[in-house]
Amino acid sequence: MTILVTGGAGYIGSHTVLTLLEAGYGVVVLDNLCNASLESLRRVERMAGRELAFVKGDVCDQACLDAIFAEWEITAVIHLAGLKAVEESVQQPLDYYGNNVGGSLTLYQAMRSAGVHRLVFSSSATVYGAEAPVPYREDFPRGVPSSAYGASKAMVEQMLEELCSVENAWSVVMLRYFNPIGAHASGQIGEDPRGFPNNLMPYIAQVAAGRRETLSIFGDDYPTVDGTCERDYLHVMDLAEGHVVAMKHLDRTGIQCYNLGTGRPVSVLQMVSRFIAVNGVDVPYLMAPRRAGDLPAFWADPTKAWNELGWRARRCLDSMVRDTWRWQQLNPDGYP
Repeated sequence: MTILVTGGAGYIGSHTVLTLLEAGYGVVVLDNLCNASLESLRRVERMAGRELAFVKGDVCDQACLDAIFAEWEITAVIHLAGLKAVEESVQQPLDYYGNNVGGSLTLYQAMRSAGVHRLVFSSSATVYGAEAPVPYREDFPRGVPSSAYGASKAMVEQMLEELCSVENAWSVVMLRYFNPIGAHASGQIGEDPRGFPNNLMPYIAQVAAGRRETLSIFGDDYPTVDGTCERDYLHVMDLAEGHVVAMKHLDRTGIQCYNLGTGRPVSVLQMVSRFIAVNGVDVPYLMAPRRAGDLPAFWADPTKAWNELGWRARRCLDSMVRDTWRWQQLNPDGYP
């Protein structure tokens, strides 16, 4: 079986591609490298002891997609490509709708033309919206997301539901991610943001390494245990393994969605304290105003994924912060 992974050179993508190769799948990666490095895939090949096929291109490019489906006998697609920064999406909504929604539409049209109807879609917990009670369950209706990023994911989910309702050939699994952090235990692949980090964990690691002076914690007056935002953090390798598990459940038509999270909320201050304690480093921080688009707290009810897929997050918080620090130490400036 050969799997097309869009966005496969990125943070989640590289860990997912490694897991697929180790599971015996053939892999074709499509990535425009706007927020990724080809070095990640070189390392993945060395770690897996197997080669993959790489195409530099954009998921919005219909001709590029048609060429991929013509050259390789693609069995299924894992769609990870897209813009992903919540705060940036508030400031640049058209970019997010154009890339995340437009790119998905182009991909699904190319898949249909090629007769490929098996798909794992990278969705997000943000589709539950600002008013949803916690923990989030898959039977909750989609809400009103607080950012263009979340809204773009919700639109693609609706697109897929309507598609599957009228075209019975499709088999789709939508994975609603919570907050992936960490790195491969080897320290060979990890999160390497371009420019200033949008996510908490690489920000903490860069401050601990001295690349940045101080960590800014955005908001200390939320209705949470210590006033800082609470999130459901899961190890990126648990998330990667979730994609392989999902692939094995594409033998039935229709559409399903699953939360991928631990079910345990952790605040920003708790995460910083754990990083310091586990790694024995200093992380100076200061409080800053809230960021647009951030919610006070959300976490998963992961019961459905366990009951139906046999998947659950197995790695602990200490592993997440320890693997992050190992990646940072071995790659102080990210990928070459």
